[in-house]
Amino acid sequence: MSLSRVLHRGNDLNDKTSSGENSSGNTTDNAAENISKNAAKEAKSKDVTLRVLLTGGAGFIGSHLVRALIDLGSEVHVVDNFDPFYPRKLKERNIESILEHSKAALERSAEVQKSTLKVYEMDICDYGALISAFGNMKFDAFVHLAAKAGVRPSIKDPIGYGRTNILGTQNMLELAAKTGTKQFVFASSSSVYGVNPNVPWKEDEPLKPISPYAGTKIAGELMGHVYSHLYGIRFIALRYFTVYGPGQRPDLAICKFSHLMAQGKPIPFYGDGSTKRDYTYIADIVKGTISAMKYRDSMYEVINLGNHHTVSLKEMVEVLARGLGVRPILDVKPLPPGDVPQTYADIGKAKRLLGYEPATTFEEGIAKFVEWFKMTFMKSARSDR
Repeated sequence: MSLSRVLHRGNDLNDKTSSGENSSGNTTDNAAENISKNAAKEAKSKDVTLRVLLTGGAGFIGSHLVRALIDLGSEVHVVDNFDPFYPRKLKERNIESILEHSKAALERSAEVQKSTLKVYEMDICDYGALISAFGNMKFDAFVHLAAKAGVRPSIKDPIGYGRTNILGTQNMLELAAKTGTKQFVFASSSSVYGVNPNVPWKEDEPLKPISPYAGTKIAGELMGHVYSHLYGIRFIALRYFTVYGPGQRPDLAICKFSHLMAQGKPIPFYGDGSTKRDYTYIADIVKGTISAMKYRDSMYEVINLGNHHTVSLKEMVEVLARGLGVRPILDVKPLPPGDVPQTYADIGKAKRLLGYEPATTFEEGIAKFVEWFKMTFMKSARSDR
């Protein structure tokens, strides 16, 4: 299966032809395989969602979720605009990795033989294109991950963030209403809590956002309530807390710091190192998201997906440097606008409603990330010398 055909026209997984290899070999696929298999294994006792429209499926979280859904035998329709926020080749690599994973899975699982993957390069702000592609289709669920990402960039481009994250979300909700889709899972963010000092954060805490990105996520949650009320769409907003793991976006701190440390370059170290994040491993996020796709007990919910454990910036750098076997060089900078001092999830609601139980400690997750990073980037760098 050629990548260009997949991106523009869509094809079945069962078309076993493929052109080109993952530019980093099979390392991304190998790291992701255990994540998807474990998520699928835990979900198999539940009803499987058969046909899914998944936006942002070529990105970090989305590509991991696609693999897990394929392992469950789902028909997955991915919409992604391949935004140049980071190099396009990384998203193309994610798609190729999914195809490699699927070819291997076909040989070991009868469930995967039922799977279909179609990938559409499409802008969620283009409602006409969405209706043209999907207006006559029926879906069991929409999973809306697509968004312009990042707190700091949103301060520089608030209009662009508003367009994609608010208008794009409303377009997807409108499409759900037009197609009669009754399950809508929305990727929200821990950034909505902003500077609320009352931690750990529960879902009913006051929201005090301090970035346009956070504001757009709150808008998405509220618009979901409107469409749930008007059209009977079950809307589940998942507030993700600092997701990390193999395949992480290059702009995120753990991946960005790893590249810099591996090259012996200084890393930007904001403040005194006391800021804290509730780092959540990608496999736990995937399992929680699949559980939300199957949730049926109420029509509207907002749910935290975190690890319920905070790690300071100083601790994160120490654990990461130790895993990489390097001594970090710090470039100390003031805390930038829009950054919150801490994130910390109360996950009691996720446990009650979704059976959510994060299984990966930060140290374990970093070890898995470092293994992937070394195989993907440090190995290829050595081979280029």
